[in-house]
Amino acid sequence: MRHLSVDIETKSSVDIGKAGLYRYAQSPDFEILLIAYQIDNMPVEIVDLAAGETIPERIVNRLKDPKIIKHAYNAAFEWYCLNRAGYTTPLEQWKCTMMHGLYCGYTAGLDATGKAIGLPQDKQKLTTGKALIRYFCVPCKPTKRNGGRTWNLPKHAPEKWELFKTYCKQDVVTEHEILKRLNLFPVPEEEERLWQMDIRMNAFGVKVDTDIIDGALYIDGISSEKLTSEAMAITKLENPNSTAQLLTWLQEKQGVDITNLQKVTVEETLHQEDIPEDARRVLEIRQQLGKTSIKKYVAMDTAKGEGDRVRGLTQFYGANRTGRWAGRLVQMQNLPRNYLKTLDYARGLVKNKNYEGVKLLYGNVPDTLSQLIRTTFIPSEGRKFVVADFSAIEARVIAWLAGEQWVNEVFATHGKIYEATASQMFHVPIERIAKGNPEYTLRQKGKVATLALGYQGGSNALIAMGALNMGLTEEELPDIVQRWRQSNPRIRDLWYAVEEAALATMQTAQPQAIHRLIFALEGDLIYGQNFLTVQLPSGRKLFYPKPFLAENQFGKTAIYYYTVGQHTRKWEVTSTYGGKMTENIVQAIARDCLAVTLKQIDAKGLQVVFHVHDEVIIDAPMETTVDEICDLMAEPIPWAPGLILRGAGFESSYYMKD
Repeated sequence: MRHLSVDIETKSSVDIGKAGLYRYAQSPDFEILLIAYQIDNMPVEIVDLAAGETIPERIVNRLKDPKIIKHAYNAAFEWYCLNRAGYTTPLEQWKCTMMHGLYCGYTAGLDATGKAIGLPQDKQKLTTGKALIRYFCVPCKPTKRNGGRTWNLPKHAPEKWELFKTYCKQDVVTEHEILKRLNLFPVPEEEERLWQMDIRMNAFGVKVDTDIIDGALYIDGISSEKLTSEAMAITKLENPNSTAQLLTWLQEKQGVDITNLQKVTVEETLHQEDIPEDARRVLEIRQQLGKTSIKKYVAMDTAKGEGDRVRGLTQFYGANRTGRWAGRLVQMQNLPRNYLKTLDYARGLVKNKNYEGVKLLYGNVPDTLSQLIRTTFIPSEGRKFVVADFSAIEARVIAWLAGEQWVNEVFATHGKIYEATASQMFHVPIERIAKGNPEYTLRQKGKVATLALGYQGGSNALIAMGALNMGLTEEELPDIVQRWRQSNPRIRDLWYAVEEAALATMQTAQPQAIHRLIFALEGDLIYGQNFLTVQLPSGRKLFYPKPFLAENQFGKTAIYYYTVGQHTRKWEVTSTYGGKMTENIVQAIARDCLAVTLKQIDAKGLQVVFHVHDEVIIDAPMETTVDEICDLMAEPIPWAPGLILRGAGFESSYYMKD
């Protein structure tokens, strides 16, 4: 096979960071300015489209030739933009070097990946790019000095333009060099196919109800104004939204013992019974004005493109430790839940911009708007949403992987895992853990233990899962941890087996096979890359880049590796242990189960418009049934004999939490 590496520079008045690739390229003023390309290992060439040059016919032909593999960093951008500009190039002929890097445990971003992978300086991305992109690729403010123009053209700064062309060519060099280093660690064909499915899903998009968006933004404007006016009337402050002013008023004028106005602190203070009514009301207003979920309506309004569809909601391999999809633009992974029993009526009020009606019926206007965010996503004309998700998939996967037989039997029969866990922990017959019996209170302990303790967590894990909010006391948490571990000895042993296998692999450089997993050290002598890998039952691998052994904070030998820090977003060293690696592995296997279902749905010719965690949302013909999709979810996984999965779902004329 021959190869063609491509990088393009484009212009559009749409902010790609806020609206996403698809809306950006749909702008009427979208244009490709430069295209740099490299055939195999030949020198990089550039075509200056802005200067009237045309792409050579041989390159136009190569863009659609199935015998030529096309490469780009974030290839979805090049593929979509080239097709929008009239250059036909089929998606199945493209491969994404960014996705390849994510698969191998590296970060996103051409510059960051080049540095993380250890490219020599002359192969790295040029640092001048951001300023040049701001100059040529986004509109400029018209001034007297620039003659009132709204775009900077090559003729306005010829030297900058030449530098921009050099920058574009260097991106191809960098991408090509990264690819050379990654090719020794190939992406499985099944993952390439999943990436293509993800791009097609993102390009298809999901329709949004523009009446709800308009109504919600209108009502929120009125609500914010009224709440702010009420707070000003009570406090007599010039700006009650000012943290410093409001904190002083609460402490000095109201005598409230409060140290800050963070969300949790405000919530805790409102639970106190002895605070003055004025202070209580102002804190309630603070809570309502602090509802950030309204920003999702703004995000949808900004991102919606042709056909009132939002495109680009997911990022393939966005969570590169597990390979899970990540949310983009509207961030579907953290949508507020909906509890309203009258969603249809509430939606009608918002569509009609009826602030008074929403206020009268529901009281808390921001909270009501927050609950309606999900319902803004609607199926295409003449279709319906079929929504289905896997039931307790992580609990099923970890029990299957560890061989925790009693848990597997629960899932093979009645499926009441919380009741069964409580029964095991407290030696109470499961029949007694039913509504109306005093033993039913044990179900809550079984539930929080199941959700929190599968990955070697202790009391803090229970607290993080909300154990104290469920009415449990801190004193009883260690007992719950102990009982759960005693009831799940094989899962407990799995943590230590995983850690021992990983350590043995690092110490001996020999592969270790346990529980359908293969731990290995992989590297290359040419470029000096090395990884600790874990081959999953599906055949896919998890990559831990540049691993080494060192003493951790507990004085134990532990595995360290490089990754993007959750808080710093920088390439840095972190450590891991058995429970954490087990979490990575279990979530990765659950992800692979979802991938199997997505392929089965695709094979039936059905259109998934987005998926969130373990839930799929299908823009389905009216004849498609929920049972049909749930049956797909329950089908045996070829590479996971004995793993019992179940799906549950509903159908609706809009998205919601059932």
